[in-house]
Amino acid sequence: MKRNRWKQLGDFVLGKGFYIVLFLCVAAMGISGYYLIRSVSGSGETTDQTVTGNPTVVLPDSSAQTAPKAETPSPSEQNTPTKQSAVPEQKDDPEALPQQQAQDQTRDVVYTWPVKGELLRDFAVETLSYDQTMGDWRTHAGVDIAAEVGRKVWAAGEGTVSQVYDDPMMGVTVVIEHPDGMTSTYSNLAADPLVAVGDTVDTGTEIGAVGETAIAESAMEPHLHLEMAKEGAALDPITLLPEQM
Repeated sequence: MKRNRWKQLGDFVLGKGFYIVLFLCVAAMGISGYYLIRSVSGSGETTDQTVTGNPTVVLPDSSAQTAPKAETPSPSEQNTPTKQSAVPEQKDDPEALPQQQAQDQTRDVVYTWPVKGELLRDFAVETLSYDQTMGDWRTHAGVDIAAEVGRKVWAAGEGTVSQVYDDPMMGVTVVIEHPDGMTSTYSNLAADPLVAVGDTVDTGTEIGAVGETAIAESAMEPHLHLEMAKEGAALDPITLLPEQM
């Protein structure tokens, strides 16, 4: 009985069963081919799904980049004047600068007598005065103030010593420049004055002593020869000094 069932199964496989198995194989191959074709064609389609994760960005070669083109302003921008500050730029006037510096350095000076004594010879540049030493009449650009040898000589005003020298005719001489543009010159001083070039002095600073070094005025009694000038023009010292006590 059992043998008959195996025989019937074998007859079924060799008969209708063969076609059933063949159909199943063909169906399986068709289904596999369908999914294969779909997977290949789906790889070329664009998806609108949101990209998640951290996508990798590949930068192009910098050497292959083209420099950005400079923007050319439009004609209206080229013709539009540039706005400037309402406050004009101030520039220093090169010609006015020295004048301003001179004004800043100039100030009034109060003068005093460098020595106290009798006037032996007055200022005379427009007229002639008698010169005892030379025995003739000539101009005299200063004043001679009587003072014994060794008497202290003071600066007539504040300023800076600009010269100290031994003049062949007027003897040991000191020149002081004052802040108001004046210069004062002290001659017939004793040797070795107490100031040097570049020294700053105040009114009444001791600069030396009366001497006997002025050959051109050696016939006179001991005295100080004083000259004052402004911008090279000789002035009468008496007009700048206070009245003597």
